[in-house]
Amino acid sequence: MDTDVVIAGAGPNGLMLASELGLAGVRPIVLERLPERNTVPRANGLVGQVVRMLDRRGLYERLSSTPGAPRPTPGYVFGAMPLHLELLAENPIYTLPVPQARIEEVLQERALEVGAELRRGHELLGFTQDADGAAVSLSGPDGEYQLRTRYLVGADGAHSQTRKQAGIDFPGVTNDSMVSRTGSASVPPEWVEGGMLKIPGYGAVPPFLHQRTERGLFVWAPFPGRLPAINTGEWDTPPDGEMTFEELQASVDRVLGVHLPLAVPTGDGVRQLRRVVGGNSRLASSFRSGRVFLVGDAAHVHSAIGGPGLNLGLQDVVNLGWKLAAEVRGWAPPGLLDTYEAERRPVGERVLMLAQAQSALVAPGNDVTALRKLFAEFLNDSGNVQRIADLMSGADIRYAAGAHPLVGRWAPDLQVGDVRLADLMRSARPLLVDLTPSGAFAGTRVPQQVDVHSGQGEQTLALLIRPDGYVAWAAEQDGDAERDGLREALEQWFQPRPLTSATR
Repeated sequence: MDTDVVIAGAGPNGLMLASELGLAGVRPIVLERLPERNTVPRANGLVGQVVRMLDRRGLYERLSSTPGAPRPTPGYVFGAMPLHLELLAENPIYTLPVPQARIEEVLQERALEVGAELRRGHELLGFTQDADGAAVSLSGPDGEYQLRTRYLVGADGAHSQTRKQAGIDFPGVTNDSMVSRTGSASVPPEWVEGGMLKIPGYGAVPPFLHQRTERGLFVWAPFPGRLPAINTGEWDTPPDGEMTFEELQASVDRVLGVHLPLAVPTGDGVRQLRRVVGGNSRLASSFRSGRVFLVGDAAHVHSAIGGPGLNLGLQDVVNLGWKLAAEVRGWAPPGLLDTYEAERRPVGERVLMLAQAQSALVAPGNDVTALRKLFAEFLNDSGNVQRIADLMSGADIRYAAGAHPLVGRWAPDLQVGDVRLADLMRSARPLLVDLTPSGAFAGTRVPQQVDVHSGQGEQTLALLIRPDGYVAWAAEQDGDAERDGLREALEQWFQPRPLTSATR
């Protein structure tokens, strides 16, 4: 066997998976057909639980260049309608406005730090698999060759060769009706007041948030430290040939119904000018075929409205990473790898539903305008806002039910003594945290791969936390039922052998 894991694709998902495996002591090989990292502007940041997950891996400060823990964003939109997050006692929406090129740079640094091997200019040609692994055929700068691996992961995007070679269907729908135009463009500086773009004859436009009119969508994106950009979405037939700046200007004026004079921005940076026609909403029929797994866009594609793509894909990766490492390292209980698809595919279905619903709400037409007025009333209710915010962020995920309401949910941000829970999770190891007065659970026999921490906190609580940040067991008091539940959870997720601490 040449290696334990081969990852096809060195985008954010492939690099994050390599990082997760490396933290667990597995050294994957990452293949990327492009010889250099792609600098073409793509995603403009991260939204949702993944921001908090990156904090728990010590990557948030590296990406944000700001000290301390992430904070929820004060405002966001759903279907180009304001989401009144100020109504919520607990706002679950976190954002990290960082270009994808920088995200990939930081994740590549981390992957190499923890021992991953990155092969750029190497392309997956095909593979065969058997009960023990897969034989992967590749093309590199020196010609074609083969690798033998225990597992192959497709992080190679919407047109995934891994998915196609595995024979996994990708059902869904293609919609050719919308045309998206994006370009680097400046607006008149005198029209910007208090952080808002104030357009005569139209009104105030906040930065980065979709604006819907009867004619289409408009986004003003004044990126700090980067060239500003304008984006439109229209339901029309695009002209032939390469897109021009004049085409962007005309689209902006049509959507807004007034003239917004644009200028080619000065300064250094990657310049955008592109047109995208249509889009897809698709979900792989399976996230696994034998020794082959799919993550990110290889498993699901959808509209980018609301920014769910990297939140969904990177959470796929963090879910799969520790389970794959457990299998490779020999401590995975039976069926652990099967839980990847069981947990993540339903999440993908909900995100597709959310994206399609928002796409319907931003479409043109009087009927849609009436529907939006009704939704605007709904979004004045804190319960409705909470439900949508939880769905958009991924905070509504519950992988399993248990005796305690926290089981299956994202672990709360606790203080363990004078240490944040996020700091304790940087090693990507399972974690038993005991904040009960007696500290009795901290003396439980645990597998050697489970870290144990006890101390005082704001809550009287004990948690068994999976490496992906989700709670496997929880209790608020020490009793026979709670001890039995902890032992069962350890056996279910972490196979308690060999044991490291004394039997109580």
